[in-house]
Amino acid sequence: MNIYDLKAKMRNGEECDLSALKGKVSLVVNTATGCGFTPQYEALETLYQKYHDQGFEILDFPCDQFGHQAPGTDDQIHAFCTSKYNTTFDQFSKIDVNGENASEIYKILKQQQPTEEVHGMKNKAAMKMISKISETCKEKGDIVWNFTKFLVNKNGDAVKRFDPTFVPTDFEADLVALLEEN
Repeated sequence: MNIYDLKAKMRNGEECDLSALKGKVSLVVNTATGCGFTPQYEALETLYQKYHDQGFEILDFPCDQFGHQAPGTDDQIHAFCTSKYNTTFDQFSKIDVNGENASEIYKILKQQQPTEEVHGMKNKAAMKMISKISETCKEKGDIVWNFTKFLVNKNGDAVKRFDPTFVPTDFEADLVALLEEN
């Protein structure tokens, strides 16, 4: 089983069958509008604009589990992202990524990629500090903070997991390699 076998609730309340993404490369990210990593929306939009026509999708799941940095309704979050960062990719409804109410999508992603890539001493130190304040990161593989990113291949399998310090354009080469796979 992979994420393309599931459905997810869109911000407008409609259910999205993720099987429609088969054959596409996706980036799944848990987001927050009041986080220090929120400016990554700009880089996400850059990648989306550059590669969407080649089969790239962003699955944006707002999550309020980390410092309550995703307040507001789904519509308020969407209005913030579109007005401040000019995002054009759709957003899903707010979810939990850890704990007993964690989304099935995130359960699968965490199982497929239980550890995240962290590059550089500065980023490793930052993530160590963040992990100490994360109240919902309790199990091996849990999401530590907002803007953890999963790169998902055309078959729906998570092939890489990037920590929040990774700016999305930092793994552009990985994205391109997946888009070029048959």
